[in-house]
Amino acid sequence: MIGVKFSNPVFSSSGTSGYGLELSPYIALGDIGAIVTKGISAKPKQGTPQPRIVETASGMLNSIGLQNIGARKLIDNVLPKLEDTDTKVIVNVFGDNLDGYIEVGRMFLNEDRVDALEVNLSCPNVKEGGIAFGRDPELAAEVISAVIDASKKPVIAKLTPNITDISPIAKAVEKAGASAISVINCLVGMAIDVENRRPYFKNITAGLSGPAIKPVALRVVWETAKAVDIPVLGIGGISTGRDALEFIMAGATAVQVGIANLINPGTISDVVEEISDFCTENKISDLKEIRGII
Repeated sequence: MIGVKFSNPVFSSSGTSGYGLELSPYIALGDIGAIVTKGISAKPKQGTPQPRIVETASGMLNSIGLQNIGARKLIDNVLPKLEDTDTKVIVNVFGDNLDGYIEVGRMFLNEDRVDALEVNLSCPNVKEGGIAFGRDPELAAEVISAVIDASKKPVIAKLTPNITDISPIAKAVEKAGASAISVINCLVGMAIDVENRRPYFKNITAGLSGPAIKPVALRVVWETAKAVDIPVLGIGGISTGRDALEFIMAGATAVQVGIANLINPGTISDVVEEISDFCTENKISDLKEIRGII
């Protein structure tokens, strides 16, 4: 997939396990198909003030504000510690404008330990009144093309679900050269502090993730897989092997496990084992036999 050979189709999801090393006390990193780091910008970012997280009935709202250590610190302090780790590394990147995406992409040009970049297109374009790059096919395509040119690496486009029809965006990033597409990012939600009669988050709205978004994620994966010929990575509420199999049957080539890591840091190993057991019990020799059968 995307010109990179992965040991299995279960990855971590950006923003839920730091930069990958945080999982090492709980799981053999080699059990992970790929580590997807939390979002990285060219320069460090402080993020939003507390509170940043609110639990919901079937998930979690977060308003982290893309806090991160910056590309240079990731390259100098984190990547060397992953040199002997038998798994692939995908760095999730973002920028406030096109120049920001180009700058961060260029910083990974000669970093052989990075196997691919996952480009977060849910970020607001500060030069265009705050519209998310992923809501406009032309803007999305421009960013993907620019990051490919700057980094010379396989690029995965991570798309926002907060649009009416994802197909035009998916087709645009495919045409621009994306090697794969990740869906979905968080849904937009909010929470209200009833006692104090105000929103919990300074930014008022926040990103909803976890089991609550799984039905939406499945639908978007199915729609995206029908619209493009490149691999689709399914994300959203996956906590068991059966969850992952649903995404694969909807058309996903691989899946990413997110919030479940916060509950059980060994979830990825469990999901891999459960998929393997299902295939053995059902005499499935290759996931291609069930991929996209819906």
